[in-house]
Amino acid sequence: MLNIQGIMKQAQAMQKKMEEMQNKLAQEEVSGVSGGGLVKVTMNGKFEIKKVEIDKSLMVADEVDILEDLIAAAGNDAKNKVESMMGESMKDATGGLNIPGLKLPF
Repeated sequence: MLNIQGIMKQAQAMQKKMEEMQNKLAQEEVSGVSGGGLVKVTMNGKFEIKKVEIDKSLMVADEVDILEDLIAAAGNDAKNKVESMMGESMKDATGGLNIPGLKLPF
């Protein structure tokens, strides 16, 4: 027979661990780069862009479309790094168990 009380205790412990992990991830920052480092986007674990750095050599009025593409690429690179960081943290929190549908709320 299943020990419901024990299962509930384990679920509460996992929930607390997940909350701690979410708080830690929200404080972490990663940087995505493009154009060989000419554009850099810094994003936190909540997918909030904190900083955009653009090399002055890209400030050419006739080439705005190139700059826009580089900013988008750097943002996507940062997003992928946050997702990877979240995946590693999730793996640590679940002890390597693959729990389908279990995602962070942000």
